[in-house]
Amino acid sequence: MSTFFLEPLDVLFLRGNKLFGDPGSYGDAQMPPNPSVAAGAIRSRILVDAGIDLAAFARGEVPHPVLGTSRQPGEFALTAFHLARRKEDGTIEPFFASPADLVLTTNEQGDALREVRAVHPRAMAHGIQSNYPLAHWPVLAQAERGKPAAGYCLTLAGWQTVLRGELPSDTQQHWRKISELWRVDERVGIGMDTATRSVVEGRLFTVQVVAPQPGMGFLATVTDAELPKGGALRFGGDGRAVAVLRADVPLPEPDYAALARARRCRLILASPGVFAAGWLPAGAAPVEGNTAAFALHGVRGKITAAAVPRFETISGWDLANWRPKPAQRAVPTGSVYWLDELEADADSLRALAEQGLWPETPTPEDRLRRAEGFNRCALAAWN
Repeated sequence: MSTFFLEPLDVLFLRGNKLFGDPGSYGDAQMPPNPSVAAGAIRSRILVDAGIDLAAFARGEVPHPVLGTSRQPGEFALTAFHLARRKEDGTIEPFFASPADLVLTTNEQGDALREVRAVHPRAMAHGIQSNYPLAHWPVLAQAERGKPAAGYCLTLAGWQTVLRGELPSDTQQHWRKISELWRVDERVGIGMDTATRSVVEGRLFTVQVVAPQPGMGFLATVTDAELPKGGALRFGGDGRAVAVLRADVPLPEPDYAALARARRCRLILASPGVFAAGWLPAGAAPVEGNTAAFALHGVRGKITAAAVPRFETISGWDLANWRPKPAQRAVPTGSVYWLDELEADADSLRALAEQGLWPETPTPEDRLRRAEGFNRCALAAWN
C-alpha cells in the first residue's frame, strides 16, 4: 500500500453530475471530487508508464497485471482519498470529512465556530411515530437552537479524536474552514461545432473552476500497484495537471482491540457508498425488529441506529466506451452507522476497514467501483 500527494498546478475543472453546455447553462464544481476522479487519473498514468496502448486497453485487448481490463478489473483499488495541504516545511497535512453525527454551530456573525455537539442514539418515547426503521434515533440534545454550520473539515488531530470516540471540541485545533484550502471562480465557455471546429453563435455557458490555495492538494492511497515516482497526472475535466509526490503520511487507526472488547462501535463512511440495499451498507440484512443484522469480513453485529444525509448522485465518464457512466444513488461520505452486539476480534475489524464495504464475492461492476475508491469506511469508538 502506497500513499502520495497530488498537487494541482492550475485551476481544476471538477464537474458535478448536472448537464451543461446549452446556451446560458451553468456548470457547478464538485469539491472535493469523487474518488473515481483520482482513481482514473492514476490508472491512466500506470498504463502509460507500462507502455500499454490506451485504446487497446479500452477495447479489452491488452490486460494489465494489476489493473486487469476495462471489463474485468484487477486487484487495484484506491483505498483512501482526502483533502490535504503541503506545509512550508514539506510535511503533508491531511483533512477529513466531518461525520454526520457531529453538528457545528457558528457565532452570530457566522465567521467562526462557536460549538461542536455530538448526536447520540436514543430510544424514543412511546407514541412517537415515524418511518425511521431502527430502534434508536440519532438525537441532538441542546439547550437552545442554533443554525448548523457547513464548510468545515477535520484536521488530523480532530480525526484522531473522533476515532477515540471523543468530541473534537477545540475549534482551533480540530477544524479547518475549507475556504482556507480553495476558492471557486467562474469561467465562460463557448460552444464549438465538433465537425468544423468553429464557434457556434449564441452558445455561451458558465462553469465553476476550483482555484486551490498554495500547497493545497489531495492525499491518495492505493494498493497493489506500482505508483509513479514523479511527474504529473491529467486530473478532472480538460485534463488539468497535478504533480505527483510520494508522501509518507500514516493515516490514523482506532484501537481495534478496544473496539472488540467494547463489543460496539461506529462505522463511518470515508467515501460515498454505493449499496445494493440503498441506505443500508453491504453486509447488512433487511431491517427486522428495529435492527439490521450485519455480517461482513468476519465482523458480526447489529445496526441499531444510523445518521445518513440525503442521497448523492454519482456518475462519471466512461473513457473505454466514450459515454457517461450510469447514474447511481450513493450514501454520502461521513454517514454513520452504530453497530451493537459486536462479534469480532481486532484483526477482523482491521480487515473490514481495509477491504471496505464490498460483498465477499463482488461482481465486475462492484470491482470497478471498488477500484474507484467507493465504499471505504473507518471504525470509531462508541462512547
